[in-house]
Amino acid sequence: MEENNYQEESLKKVSGLYKDWFLDYASYVILDRAIPSVFDGFKPVQRRILHSMRELEDGRYNKVANIVGNTMKYHPHGDASITDAMVQIGQKELLIDTQGNWGNIFTGDSAAAARYIEARLTPFALEVVFNPKTTDWVKSYDGRNNEPVDLPVKFPMLLAQGAEGIGVGLSTKIMPHNFNELINASIAHLKGKKFDIFPDFLTGGMLDVSNYNDGHRGGKLRARARIIQKDKNTLCITELPFSKNTGDLIDSIIKANERGKIKIKKIEDNTSDKVEIIIHLTNDVSPDKMIDALYAFTDCEVAISPNACVIVGDKPMFLSVSEILRRNTDHTVSLLKLELEIELGELEEKWHFASLEKIFIENEIYQEIKNRTSKEEVYAAIDKALKPFTKHLMRAVTTEDIIRLTELPFMRISRYDQDKALENIASLEGKIEQVKHHLANLVTYAIDYFLNIQKKFGKNKERRTELRVFDTIDATKVAVANEKFYVNWEEGFIGTSLKKDEYVFDCSDIDDIITFRKDGGMQVTKVESKTFVGKNILHVGIWKKNDKRTVYNMIYREGKEGPYYMKRFAVTGVIRANDYKLASDKRGSEVLYFSANPNGEAEVVSVLLKPNARIRKNRIEVDFSELAIKGRDSRGNLVTKYAVKKVDLKEEGVSTLAPRKIWFDESVRRLNADGRGTLLGSFKGEDKILTINTQGEAKLVSFDLSNRFDDEYLILEKWKPEQAVTCIYFDGEKAIYFIKRFLFENTPSVQTFMPSEHPKSFIEFVGTNDGCIAEINFAKDKTGKEKEAESINLDEFITVKGIKAMGNQFIKDKVKNINIIIPEPVEEPEVEEEFDANAVNSAEFDEGGTIGDLFDEPEGDQDSEPENNEE
Repeated sequence: MEENNYQEESLKKVSGLYKDWFLDYASYVILDRAIPSVFDGFKPVQRRILHSMRELEDGRYNKVANIVGNTMKYHPHGDASITDAMVQIGQKELLIDTQGNWGNIFTGDSAAAARYIEARLTPFALEVVFNPKTTDWVKSYDGRNNEPVDLPVKFPMLLAQGAEGIGVGLSTKIMPHNFNELINASIAHLKGKKFDIFPDFLTGGMLDVSNYNDGHRGGKLRARARIIQKDKNTLCITELPFSKNTGDLIDSIIKANERGKIKIKKIEDNTSDKVEIIIHLTNDVSPDKMIDALYAFTDCEVAISPNACVIVGDKPMFLSVSEILRRNTDHTVSLLKLELEIELGELEEKWHFASLEKIFIENEIYQEIKNRTSKEEVYAAIDKALKPFTKHLMRAVTTEDIIRLTELPFMRISRYDQDKALENIASLEGKIEQVKHHLANLVTYAIDYFLNIQKKFGKNKERRTELRVFDTIDATKVAVANEKFYVNWEEGFIGTSLKKDEYVFDCSDIDDIITFRKDGGMQVTKVESKTFVGKNILHVGIWKKNDKRTVYNMIYREGKEGPYYMKRFAVTGVIRANDYKLASDKRGSEVLYFSANPNGEAEVVSVLLKPNARIRKNRIEVDFSELAIKGRDSRGNLVTKYAVKKVDLKEEGVSTLAPRKIWFDESVRRLNADGRGTLLGSFKGEDKILTINTQGEAKLVSFDLSNRFDDEYLILEKWKPEQAVTCIYFDGEKAIYFIKRFLFENTPSVQTFMPSEHPKSFIEFVGTNDGCIAEINFAKDKTGKEKEAESINLDEFITVKGIKAMGNQFIKDKVKNINIIIPEPVEEPEVEEEFDANAVNSAEFDEGGTIGDLFDEPEGDQDSEPENNEE
């Protein structure tokens, strides 16, 4: 019985210990290792490293191994962890002045051993991080030394450097921000103005902060590498996304290539002090499409989830970056106030003793020391002698003051200069007044402090990461067609493994496949090795969601002996693997004619009827352009109720869809059909977009929404083949302005129209508008005279010539400036919007119309036939 009681008591004790120990461990990891303080922005190991460096600071570089060894007095962990933390601080180029191989943030190469590299504090760190007078101290872990609770940092250091850490049950991830932007935001806060701050990374790249949510938990960032096109077969990565190095990026690109998501020839890493990853493409790959594919399938784009967890006092808190900056700025103000108060006290103490010394010497009170037998008598005599002269002092005279007076050297008393003493007291009074003024105007003083910091240390700290709104890349549109797709038409099997059957097209493994069968069934499936979709397949293709441009034309029989109908429809949304009946649910329904038209083409077909005594003509011509595009569930219009022998294609059709309105969104530099940005015009068929850059290079590209326009262009507009282009350029070699007018050829290659390659040559104006007027203001000649301004009609000045022509000399005299007056552009006529197949309710078409019915006109009697079919 006693033994059982002992066991129960032991179990309770162990349970209690476990609970306490784990809580202590969790608190230790969170407070003393993983999470930074909101006040100075440092984790304990970082704080101890900087304190140790300040302890060793003598203006010269110290071996990192020595600094690490000294830091171990304060940090109860191994030297490796201290070295790693110190290298991370050094690579951020803010607090530690480094010498030697400190690694490479671009390539991920590690730093040399601690015994080979050196470091010292930067002037910035010495100015804003340390002040023993305003620092709170605690004993180190072994009780032998003092270390700071928080360093008195007068700057939003946490946001400047960023922080990452994993504690017990929580973690932190704070992005680094731009030095100058943080100062500007602090000043804005002190002025009571609103501010926004966004991350900025040493690796550059591009950043979408649309969902940043001020750094709160739940926010999201999207970071991208900067990819430029060197030529039609070469891409170059010049900047990296946050948290990735060139090794990570190259590995992800190689893996994507091995999985067949992208298709590249080879990749080279030429990175040194700048990032340069060269990607060589195969001849059949579009560079624009490859850039999107790199963002979609590799680490060229990464998602980042910020989580601003910080230690406030003695507990972790989740704050926004704006709140962190406000707290840091307010803390800086309180530190500045404390420094001013300390300085004021020191100045008042200096003034007090200087005044006391003046009284002591000028009134020869030191004579009271004579004939005194003890210190107490001396102090009492001096105190009594001082009293008539000390009423104007700021505080009472103490015994310590009298002791200091008695310790004045005789030489100082004998060489006392009254004028210098008065100057010193006046100087101290001036400094006291200045400090009091700063205290009375503390916010202004803090603003001036931040501006001074920016002036001294803000040079060469421009933003490196470009803020941009990213477009959403549809992975199915940029995936490489890495699979060959086969079909067994009769048996109804499709897939990538049916190599004995008929090959139909290449596709990617993330595409959707649409199939139509002879019984009028339709199905959308994923790409798989082998899938059964139903016998007698009519058509197999790659299906894109919300594709309104692809229109299907169909003639079918309703039931085994029913009437024949025709319909046009688009398939914009389905449920995968569902079987849809497009003809009829009646048994025996059959499709006699089917065509898939990627741009809404409408052909003419000939319907041959079986011999019948009731009809005069046994051939009917059906023009699908006379039929409206309706919902896929609509019955369609009646063709005939008589038996059909066959349907033949008579004439290829043209697109019946309205021209497509295209906009250019400057924020993402992409095309769209959603009305975002600048309207370029209505596009149809082979219409092109004209781009002209500052080097005089023009290119005609399609209006495909996946095209990229990341470069800066002088012109980006719809190309009009008959519209002449006017260019005024300065020939650097001849130092003369020329003008030329020309037309572009319809070719996909780059067309260069700048004749001069001299480095001082430049384009003054290029435009596609008729009737432009050039107003020329001339510079003064050698005599100081200024020629009267001229106005020239550019269309009348020169006729249209070849693109390679030099053009005519435009201006000989020296020019001050040329102003081009461009007439108002002529707006394109409005076009009807595209038909939305989804907007059509299939219930509206339960009763079929006749072949002559068009669009929404009243439908005819189902039993009637076209007049030329009746006997």
